Amino acid sequence: MKDVRWLLISEILYTLIVIATCLRIIYDTRSTTKTLAYLMLTVFLPVAGIIIYFCVGTNYRKRKLYSKKIIKDEQVQLKITDQIYAESRKIWATVPPEIEKYRKLARLLLNDGLSYLSGNNKVELLLNGEHKFEEVIRALKLARNHIHIEYYIFEDDHIGNTIKNILIRKAKEGVAVRLIYDDFGSRSIRSKIVPELIEAGVQAFPFYKILFVALANRLNYRNHRKIIVIDGCVGFTGGINVSDRYINAKNTNSGQQQTSSQEKQVYWRDTHVKITGSGVYYLQYLFICDWNFCADEELAPDPDFFCEPEEHSGSSIVQIAASGPDSDNPTILFSLIQLIGMSEKEILITTPYFIPGESLLDALVVAALSGVKVILLVPGESDSAMVAAAARSYYMELMTAGVEIYQYQKGFIHAKTMVSDQQISVIGTANMDNRSFELNFEVNCIVYDGKVAADMSATFYQDLKDSKKIDSEDWEKRPLYRQFPEKVARLLSPLL
Repeated sequence: MKDVRWLLISEILYTLIVIATCLRIIYDTRSTTKTLAYLMLTVFLPVAGIIIYFCVGTNYRKRKLYSKKIIKDEQVQLKITDQIYAESRKIWATVPPEIEKYRKLARLLLNDGLSYLSGNNKVELLLNGEHKFEEVIRALKLARNHIHIEYYIFEDDHIGNTIKNILIRKAKEGVAVRLIYDDFGSRSIRSKIVPELIEAGVQAFPFYKILFVALANRLNYRNHRKIIVIDGCVGFTGGINVSDRYINAKNTNSGQQQTSSQEKQVYWRDTHVKITGSGVYYLQYLFICDWNFCADEELAPDPDFFCEPEEHSGSSIVQIAASGPDSDNPTILFSLIQLIGMSEKEILITTPYFIPGESLLDALVVAALSGVKVILLVPGESDSAMVAAAARSYYMELMTAGVEIYQYQKGFIHAKTMVSDQQISVIGTANMDNRSFELNFEVNCIVYDGKVAADMSATFYQDLKDSKKIDSEDWEKRPLYRQFPEKVARLLSPLL
């Protein structure tokens, strides 16, 4: 009798927990699709569904992980805000007519993230790790005041140790070196590289330290940014982490041979960008915000952090889009939708993970049906079977609207880029999926420059030569046993 009573009490308690969780999901989740997915998971997957929701589904945009305000004085904050708007208006008044049509995009980023337009920047495209690290190492060695580095993946391998040694040497020379690393993505450096850096005088902190008590939630919210700022005037960002896997050359930057396992690795195609000029200021701002969240000290804005760029350093106008659980809106998603909507002739997209969600999917379909040439380049082979299956479930709908889809065959394509009408380019860290738009801390660089866009476009079409176009008729005729797992994965796509 007692067993029956306890069973009844347990069932009542569990029912109440399920009801409470469902109410929390309905109240807390903005997307209808995600709401239904989490409700189904909670109801039809006993206990585990509730655990999964509280691990990965909680809306931290409503409960910001930290404040991005680094200036406490309200009057000073308002003065700087006015200066940012004035600087953006001044730059916009001098832009060429062909860039004028992107005013709405610039205003969106200015209003939503206080990301101002910066002119006279020199922007250099860095294709693949062998080119990126060559430039990074050269710039690090020239540092005189400070080096700020923030990475999702920083590995204990050849290139990781090469950069570690440079950071140690610069710290001993009196350069202030600060490192933020994601505690999940950079877990290989915790026990060796980080202690060596700290011992040499480098300040190093995990962005969001993983504790067993809150393991799953802290794994869910990752700092996916890749940022380097040197002396306040030179910056790097893009898709390339600090890892040997991104380097395709047989020799590393120091001239030493890679191991045989590295030589046999898959070809890794990625894109990064180097910025010289005031376009670096917002990258610096993001770093200071992230530093003040994770470090033991509060880093106040210093004039040395925002140096005066060399006059006529370049001709590119740069704006930074950043978002994460700390932002009011999915700014990066909004910026991509806005850019797609303003495109008139051509949209070239490269992404390794493509789970667009309804709003981005609709934007691409509308653009294609409106006569805009839309080409999507994705990996031929993915490193995530579930994500790849979910991505494939969107292909037919896109191709029916006229979108061309290519699968990269040479290796793994990891670049996250977009080019619109050969006039504006996006190079960054954000994939086209729910994790990048809602859960990760991400950053994209937007370049208003026809020459850079032309170079990006040429690179894209070169990548298409190493890719295979999906034939829509053959794709539609695929057997049901291949399509069914993709449909299931799409149902779960809000959770991926």
